[in-house]
Amino acid sequence: MPFWYSNSKLIWLLSPFSLLFWLISQIRRALFSLGLKSSYRAPKPVIVVGNLSVGGNGKTPVVVWLVEELKKQGLRVGVISRGYGSKSKTYPLFVTENTNPIEGGDEPVLIAKRTNAPVVISPNRQEAIVLLLSQAECDIIISDDGLQHYKLQRDLEIVVMDAERALGNGFVLPAGPLRELPSRLKSVDFVITNGGKNQYSDAVMCLVPHFAINLKTNEKRQLNEFQSGVVIAGIGNPQRFFTMLENLGIQLERTQAFQDHQHFEASQLEKLAENQPLFMTEKDAVKCQSFAKDNWWYVPVDAEILEAEKQRESLLLFWTKIDKLVEQYRNVRKD
Repeated sequence: MPFWYSNSKLIWLLSPFSLLFWLISQIRRALFSLGLKSSYRAPKPVIVVGNLSVGGNGKTPVVVWLVEELKKQGLRVGVISRGYGSKSKTYPLFVTENTNPIEGGDEPVLIAKRTNAPVVISPNRQEAIVLLLSQAECDIIISDDGLQHYKLQRDLEIVVMDAERALGNGFVLPAGPLRELPSRLKSVDFVITNGGKNQYSDAVMCLVPHFAINLKTNEKRQLNEFQSGVVIAGIGNPQRFFTMLENLGIQLERTQAFQDHQHFEASQLEKLAENQPLFMTEKDAVKCQSFAKDNWWYVPVDAEILEAEKQRESLLLFWTKIDKLVEQYRNVRKD
């Protein structure tokens, strides 16, 4: 909502509802903290990658980056997700790169496709973990989202934040974009800001595109081979994708923003760019593969962590925590 990032009077009209939202969330968290509501401890270490605010922050590229980095260290990684927007007849659901995105959700299918890691979705994270561990050998589990899902105990928490929009007006829903107050950041292990540094940053990342891939043929082309095109995006912050392509020198003949997790049909897109390239995000592409046209291209991005001196220290501490966690769980298993 645009007013979340302004001084609109609407904020104050909605503030009583935000107070109610905050009270309910605080009571709920306290019940879990005091053990009055039960929570689940997985037999493997769990890292939650989540957001404090709603909207596109770059969480999915961070999950992909984390999976790949852990695999480089020889760890077997599994991923669980709520599967927002999925319409499976049964849960939990084991997701692969060939799973229909309508059933598996666009982000879980994307993660499975990019990482080849086992991915399971379910609104019930415990059920997701039980299925995951019954089907795959895992040393560590990444929860894609779920920072506020206190029914699942976790060993490390990573928050991904848009550096420019940050925490908006500082209000919780519905007056602002936050699910919890900014003070919650004091208890997380690591804050990654997307696109720049702010007061909360432990590390700074940028989303780097390298090429465009044709949806029908899988042909790869360097982005500087394109001069112009039409661009669509059904993500939390479409303007970031539009600006990225524009900064690469591509003239945007038309841009079309859709809702995050938008379900696409051929009729919505086929007339947008009949005689020129149509660019889209990788998350959108997994939903358009079955009816793609010859001139449709998607642009994958990779999360790259910038290695400033302070960030190197934070990253070293982060990886040290992970090493200790994995070693701790392995020792428990031996005993």
